[in-house]
Amino acid sequence: MKFIKQFLVAMTTAGALLFSLASIAQTPQPTSSAKTDVVYTDGEVKRVDLSAGKITIKHGFIKSLDMPPMTMVFTVKEKSMLNDIATGDQVRFIVVSENGKMVITELVK
Repeated sequence: MKFIKQFLVAMTTAGALLFSLASIAQTPQPTSSAKTDVVYTDGEVKRVDLSAGKITIKHGFIKSLDMPPMTMVFTVKEKSMLNDIATGDQVRFIVVSENGKMVITELVK
């Protein structure tokens, strides 16, 4: 009789453990492919330095960097992004901070 009680306790414990593991396995887990919203910033081109790959833009609030409106110099990811850009153009851009350096990754008129 003692053996039967020990067996039933062991089986009940094992069943509870398996049930809890099964419920954990079915819980939705966050994925690394979470979609982030890309927000463009509007600005006016004040200067273009094609040889240095830099552009000066008077821009609005940059939401992704929590940066207030101002005029500043940015580096572009690729110099070819500046080929069709001129002083006075209205642009939209995406900028990221790479080791403290502001780099424009997308730039459109």
